[in-house]
Amino acid sequence: MKNEDNCPCNSGKTFGECCGPVIAGEVKAETAEALMRARYSSYVSGDIGFLKTNSVKATQEEFDEAASRAWSKNSRWHGLEIISTTGGGKGDKDGTVEFRATYTAGGEFCNHHEVSQFVKEKDGWKFVDGELVGETPVVREEPKVGRNDPCPCGSGKKYKKCCGAGK
Repeated sequence: MKNEDNCPCNSGKTFGECCGPVIAGEVKAETAEALMRARYSSYVSGDIGFLKTNSVKATQEEFDEAASRAWSKNSRWHGLEIISTTGGGKGDKDGTVEFRATYTAGGEFCNHHEVSQFVKEKDGWKFVDGELVGETPVVREEPKVGRNDPCPCGSGKKYKKCCGAGK
């Protein structure tokens, strides 16, 4: 990735003005959100080592570099949306970042929605862990009408022979 390219984290800045220097180790992420953006950009750019070195020790020990490298390489990354942040500022000691990263892998569009935890250690912000956020299922107000149930329109016919015909 070139410094003059748009940063993949969707900050509106160039890679060289945003995540590039953080990933290269030239500067430290000033906030938990800045580290989250750099983590996403490291997947896009293939700089997987950054993910391990900018995690707390316990997370580093569990890090699967080969799997992360494969995910990075075999995905087409579409963008990052920061949904919310709690704490994680310059004066904070911890913070959370809720985000949505979209990508295509194996021909399937994927929506990775996560809340990540960060802590500020003496050498800067570190990733602790993340928890996936499940999408809210659709809840029907009334029970689903079965094919052989009476049609709710009141015709007296079975649903499949009335309003459900052709469905």
